[in-house]
Amino acid sequence: MICHLVMQASLTRYHKRMSLDITPQVAPGRRLIQSYGDQQFRLAGESMPGSILVFQDKVVQWDVDNAQDIAIDSLQVMLSVADAFDIIIIGCGSEFVPPPKNLRSELKQHGLVLEWMDTGAACRTYNVLLVEDRQVAAALIAVP
Repeated sequence: MICHLVMQASLTRYHKRMSLDITPQVAPGRRLIQSYGDQQFRLAGESMPGSILVFQDKVVQWDVDNAQDIAIDSLQVMLSVADAFDIIIIGCGSEFVPPPKNLRSELKQHGLVLEWMDTGAACRTYNVLLVEDRQVAAALIAVP
């Protein structure tokens, strides 16, 4: 019993001294989404108001306020550089609504896989795929 207590005390001291850095590592120039809400996003220390299009190396404003406005035409900026990524994540706002009927097939014609989800899930998924060094971009509707 005494031996067990001594060993447990040693392990407790060991765990208190040990710390692990769990900050994800991303390639230089790539931008992780740090936060979202209050109608803005924070990426790589920079705040961006409103809805945005996120590429691995840049972020641009997106003139879309709700999921009903999302169509292949509203994604033309992304389609102009579609050879740079193969997955497009769309964050449709605070709550999930189904994607427009033909959007998935229209994006597939451009060689893109559509992942459609609410904006919070889209931000988290984008970060995971970016850390995994996947070729991904995101179109994110700002949320309150």
